[in-house]
Amino acid sequence: MASAPSRALPFLSPPSTAPASASLRAPSSRLRCAAAAGQAGFFTRLGRLIKEKAKSDVDKLFSGFSKTRENLSVVDELLTYWNLADTDRVLDDLEEALLVSDFGPKISFRIVDTLRDQIRDGKLKSGTEIKASLKRCILELLTTKGSKTELQLGFRFCLPSAGLNEAMATSLPLLSGVSILSVLGRFGRKPAVIMIVGVNGGGKTTSLGKLAYRFKNEGAKVLMAAGDTFRAAARDQLEIWAERTGSEIVIDNDKKAQAPSVLSQAVKRGKREGFDVVLCDTSGRLHTNYGLMEELVSCKKVIAKALPGAPNEILLVLDGTTGLNMLQQAKEFNDVVGITGFILTKLDGTARGGCVVSVVDELGIPVKFVGVGEGVEDLQPFDAEAFVEAIFP
Repeated sequence: MASAPSRALPFLSPPSTAPASASLRAPSSRLRCAAAAGQAGFFTRLGRLIKEKAKSDVDKLFSGFSKTRENLSVVDELLTYWNLADTDRVLDDLEEALLVSDFGPKISFRIVDTLRDQIRDGKLKSGTEIKASLKRCILELLTTKGSKTELQLGFRFCLPSAGLNEAMATSLPLLSGVSILSVLGRFGRKPAVIMIVGVNGGGKTTSLGKLAYRFKNEGAKVLMAAGDTFRAAARDQLEIWAERTGSEIVIDNDKKAQAPSVLSQAVKRGKREGFDVVLCDTSGRLHTNYGLMEELVSCKKVIAKALPGAPNEILLVLDGTTGLNMLQQAKEFNDVVGITGFILTKLDGTARGGCVVSVVDELGIPVKFVGVGEGVEDLQPFDAEAFVEAIFP
């Protein structure tokens, strides 16, 4: 390291005269910040890459929302021969179509009122313009309140005195002759930790396995944590997913093992062995069961204790077939553990795709992934624009 060429970095401390080994033993606060920022850049790019690659799978999203699209096919029928005299009747029928697709009364009324005002003001003069405005309204709802659809995997804290931002750190391949990633290996805060929560039967374990598949495809080193200690089959299922995706897994064979203990072991191992991502499964629980909901708080605490700043994401898996009934679940889980994003599953089997818009509008929490099929690649990163195009014929 001593012989490696150095670079003049005005925002870092001057090169130390101490031996290289001493420098590695006691890094400056600015070096630690550079490492954290550099790693945040790596994880940000990883989350973005997963989303961008999924854009090539628009056909899967399109076919996954076929039942919702059939429900909304009436929109074209209503607007094809629209004329000003039929405005009230057409808008009433349009409102009904939105309600049937589970957009919810609040959103349906708001959209229709917006369209009525635009027609009255002379801004919309044809059925084509009305449909375009309808799609634009839905897109604005999704992007205004749920814009952060990419996984937020980077740690977002560093000492204020360091004066180093992520862009400055990640733009430099070398730091005094040492690669950013090698510094991260010693001082960084890997791994990124994602905690998966939800009610029974929503598809948590399957969603976790499909997430692992996506991460592995991008070259990430993935560790799974079998935190569903109430259901033996969940552990077996996760072992199958680990083998299928080439991931490692932490399992506690003690039948009396508690979920917080398993998750703590996994995060510590992830940190010790240099894993990029730790995916934490948890037991399904009803949002009305206070004791089980409090266990989630314990799980979150032990993860944060094992790795300050974690978990990076707490994703709530919601069954799309329940439609608007999912809203109360989402509220309860968010109040208890602070949800950062949703995974909506089984949307290929329901015509209630409007619930995607409802849950974002109601809680202001983004949808990160949608399940549109049984295949391993059918857990799709959510893209608001693609979604709007997929639900309308």
